[in-house]
Amino acid sequence: MSFSPAVELDVEKDIQEFLGNKLENAITNAKPGEKNLSAAEELREELTTYIKEKYPDQEKEKQVLPFFEKEMERIIIKNIIEKNQRPDGRNVDEIRPLNCEVAVLPRTHGSGVFHRGLTKVLSILTLGGPGDQQLLDGMEIIGKKRFMHHYNFPPFSTGETGFMRGPKRREIGHGHLAEKALLPLIPDPKDFPYTIRIVSEALSSNGSTSMASVCAATLALMDAGVPIKSPAAGISMGLAKDEKNGKYKVLTDIQGPEDHFGDMDFKVAGTKNGITAIQMDIKINGISRDIMKEALEKAKDARLKILDIISKELPESRKNLSPFAPKIFSMQINPSKIGEVVGPKGSVINKLIEEFGVTIDIEDTGLVFITGQDQIAVDACVARIKGIVKEVEVGETFLGTVRKIMDFGAFVDILPGQSGLVHISKFVSYQIKNVQEVVNEGDKIPVKVVSIDDLGRINLSALDAGFKPKPKK
Repeated sequence: MSFSPAVELDVEKDIQEFLGNKLENAITNAKPGEKNLSAAEELREELTTYIKEKYPDQEKEKQVLPFFEKEMERIIIKNIIEKNQRPDGRNVDEIRPLNCEVAVLPRTHGSGVFHRGLTKVLSILTLGGPGDQQLLDGMEIIGKKRFMHHYNFPPFSTGETGFMRGPKRREIGHGHLAEKALLPLIPDPKDFPYTIRIVSEALSSNGSTSMASVCAATLALMDAGVPIKSPAAGISMGLAKDEKNGKYKVLTDIQGPEDHFGDMDFKVAGTKNGITAIQMDIKINGISRDIMKEALEKAKDARLKILDIISKELPESRKNLSPFAPKIFSMQINPSKIGEVVGPKGSVINKLIEEFGVTIDIEDTGLVFITGQDQIAVDACVARIKGIVKEVEVGETFLGTVRKIMDFGAFVDILPGQSGLVHISKFVSYQIKNVQEVVNEGDKIPVKVVSIDDLGRINLSALDAGFKPKPKK
């Protein structure tokens, strides 16, 4: 742990004389919604220049920042506790101006923007098939993940520049927190078999972009037509506490300075019915039961206000998915039929994928997902698979195709991948010496299922299906 250097008495005296009431005035008279306390920042620069000119020793110059920061913290906490005055002029339980938008990006599957003061987050949603799930193969967990929320915090969101490489620890943590808050609301894969990925971009930050991501992601989910169980919202609660006398104030919707100088950052996300995720950072030794109770109650009030703003923009999830989203059909087949759909070395399933331009995912339980961009192609593939896995029953009739003629009869295809035998005696009522007297390979004839033996072999009859041979020329 690093400690700030001690401030020498002569330097401290010069700093106090220079500041006077300037710092308190700069903090008290800050403009509402101001991202940074710009007047205070300018004052710090002036103070640094003053000390630098008076004391050429660089060690004394380094003492300015810790003292200045401590003074800012003292004044901000004092104003909140004694005057109920926050740096941006709000009351302790007041939320910054709220606004939200949906469908801001026309080509995406779903999008939403959430504004809370100068904090603005854009969430973009993409839908994929079951095969797009993230594969998890770690030391502690092996499986698949169908809902993903990723969070980006680019330097420009705080008015800075910097390298934009891979996600940092903070981005991973904030993204996971928002994902945890939204996960209970995602529909069951049996009802909504899509893989869902949301990317939240912090466009502008002045406190609690993680909770703004929950709100923006909720808008994107509803805009995409994902039937979520309920909209969610998040808020960040703060605390200003005087450790000497025990007085404190719980703050709703903290912004940058209150997060930096305050004693608590308590993020609470959930729906109108309850909390789905919380995270707390504190700078003091702990909080009391009363502080926790008050923070949760005020967080609920704020959450309901935000949810009201969200519902005014989009009351519920859209009934239809984006036309750009893939089309998915799910069906349950007998697990014993999986091999017939796959075929030897994948020949059947690969042919279906190539012919219809779809992706096919089959689970061990027999649950099949067909995903494609063209609804007609998806429907045609579904019909083909249904034909392959159909359980033929005795008494059913089909219009089959004669595939191969033998001395004792003919094999007739009745469904994709399924055929049966019509014995030579089951074509016509009179005796024939050769099957080719009445049919040829490739002919389409009506047949009826008369029996299925213990090995699953199907016996057919053309005679019982009303077959009438065409006269030979």
